[in-house]
Amino acid sequence: MRHAFLDQYSALESPVHRLDARAKIIAFLALIVIAVSTPPEAWTAFLGYGAFLFVMAAASCLPVGHILRRAWVIVPFVAMTAIFIPFMKTGGAGGGYSFGVGSPGVQRSGMMIFWNLLIKSGIAVFSMILLSSTTPFPSLMRGFERLKAPRVMVMLASFAYRYIFVLVDEAERMERARDSRCYAGRWLWHAKVIGQMIGTLFLRSYERAERVYVAMASRGFDGRIVTPAEARMAAADGAFVAASVGFFVALRVWT
Repeated sequence: MRHAFLDQYSALESPVHRLDARAKIIAFLALIVIAVSTPPEAWTAFLGYGAFLFVMAAASCLPVGHILRRAWVIVPFVAMTAIFIPFMKTGGAGGGYSFGVGSPGVQRSGMMIFWNLLIKSGIAVFSMILLSSTTPFPSLMRGFERLKAPRVMVMLASFAYRYIFVLVDEAERMERARDSRCYAGRWLWHAKVIGQMIGTLFLRSYERAERVYVAMASRGFDGRIVTPAEARMAAADGAFVAASVGFFVALRVWT
């Protein structure tokens, strides 16, 4: 497994990469919260939110393909909503659109629901893509910790990031061992092999977690992740947070 795929572009040189992790966390989370609370009819506000994300993406120098590949995560949710639009309640006051004689109609209320899901999920996903792609994961976790996020959540995320690669490597070794024994996997009774692999991987993961815990406890680990002291946010970081949040609030209030 490629261990650097999460931090593939987090070491680039750009104005967005140089911002403090806490500043980016506050700005992007504020954008998500304010965008979710924005009525779907506020077209100007969503245009402003999109413009902010576009400027941040351009300033971050991230490849367009990288952003689009990660944005595919919203496609299944949007598609599931689009499938049911023709079957929503008819006769709404907002009117609708018909595909022709004998075909289902599309209600205006259904289209607004689709637009609401599309734009808000898109803003949330793109915000998280920009945040995670411009900040090394350890710095991101330290930022959450210094913002007083629940310690147990930060610790679980840190351990998951550190050991998920170990588990995936273990699964890949088991898969190679299985295939070297001429596993075909074309019939229903071959599913037993997959079940045995999943059980074996669970047991190995459990045993490895116990060994890791014992090793850390023997070194004095008490649940706190010790990190080097970091400098306070610079004036540029504070100005970025103030300008960004002020821009979002202005769009939300006056549009």
